[in-house]
Amino acid sequence: MKAKLQTSLGQQLVLTPQLRQAIHLLQLSAVELEQELATAVESNPLLDWAEPEDDSGETESGTDDEAPEPWTETQGSWTSGGTPGGDDNAADRVAEPETLHDHLLWQLHLSHLSPRDRHIGMALIDAIDDDGYLREPLEAIAQALLPETTASVEEVKAVLHQVQRMDPPGVGARDLGECLALQLGLIDPATPGKALALRIADGLMDRLQKAGVAGLASELRCEPAEVETALALLRTLDPRPGGGIGAVAADAKFAMILSGAVAADAYVTPDCTIWRQHGVWRVALSGNATRLTIHRGYESMIGAATGEDASYLRAHLQEARWLLRNLQARGETLLRVAECLVHQQSGFLEFGDQALRPLTLREVAAELDLHESTISRAVSRKYVRTPRGTLPLRAFFASGIATGGGGEASSTAIQSMIRSLIGAEDPRKPLSDARLAKALAASGIPVARRTVAKYREGMNIPSSHDRVRVG
Repeated sequence: MKAKLQTSLGQQLVLTPQLRQAIHLLQLSAVELEQELATAVESNPLLDWAEPEDDSGETESGTDDEAPEPWTETQGSWTSGGTPGGDDNAADRVAEPETLHDHLLWQLHLSHLSPRDRHIGMALIDAIDDDGYLREPLEAIAQALLPETTASVEEVKAVLHQVQRMDPPGVGARDLGECLALQLGLIDPATPGKALALRIADGLMDRLQKAGVAGLASELRCEPAEVETALALLRTLDPRPGGGIGAVAADAKFAMILSGAVAADAYVTPDCTIWRQHGVWRVALSGNATRLTIHRGYESMIGAATGEDASYLRAHLQEARWLLRNLQARGETLLRVAECLVHQQSGFLEFGDQALRPLTLREVAAELDLHESTISRAVSRKYVRTPRGTLPLRAFFASGIATGGGGEASSTAIQSMIRSLIGAEDPRKPLSDARLAKALAASGIPVARRTVAKYREGMNIPSSHDRVRVG
């Protein structure tokens, strides 16, 4: 082959370092962005963390002052009290959901226990899981108190009895039977079926599903009607007493875990906050990106520096300015996307999953005049705090299925309807997938049985055969 030279014309898209950085920052989660900023401050002397501003002080001129108002540091912190009068202060006042541990510790501090017993109580409360059960053995808790506090198992058990008297009823139980017995202990002794319900809770719960009402009545030497009365009383009790504390956030996290949007042990930091003010849904960023600023001391040294020192400082100053501009662009894009989602899914925020309308990335991209990939990066691993709990931004998107009335129903809304139908079914005769499909068709949503089965399995709901409950 003979070597030769030739010329040709062509077009090529080149991503500049600044554009690469903007794309990279947009797809980072809040936690990852915080780590990215910390690394940037360590490596670039021209970057510095901005000091919180006083209400009486003058704001420092620079890139941070040009940021949009909801993106300012003093209004973006969800832990500070804020000053009255600003629109974003309402976002600061969005209630942080109270956890079960917070609720129990609050009651413990109001109790008349000694400091030593209170220390034991704190260890017990720390060992209680989100459902309200104490899974750790008392011996392990007594061992964990060492060397600060030396307590016997009997002492730990005595304090546990005090914790079990707290709200919610049944908290601190070591198994289901004890949980039900604690709740039964608060009921009037004259309640029909209470004595028999206590006997069933004390070791006979596992026998119920196998033996049925008749077999249980034979073992207890009583009439089946009496067992029915006791079982009816047990059904009024809560097998998960801790689930009622912070229920909105817990249900939201559970839905996120089932949908695969977040791992069960993931740490989630919301990027935005949505709240309602005077009947209007509002959105604000909750990030700390504008805590960065230009280091004025090093910036003032550039004029006096010469040679390599001047080149070094100017290069890092340019990098710092690009980073601040890209952070501002990230905030503006994320805020626009969140405002669009709130506008499109206001019914979902108001009424829940069943009001979620079908929405795709392409529709949002068309409304905001952005590329679909930009929307995808903006919602990837981003979370928003709402009155319904902390949700992934992807939860606002859903595929659609045509309804009998000519409209569309989102897959999330259909899953919510299936969950409601199963929740209201007769446990002795649970609804099969075919009957669920007929019930949905009667509501104007024609779906196939296999589609119902796919949604049911996606929500980790067992089949009708496995949901049968005797008695």
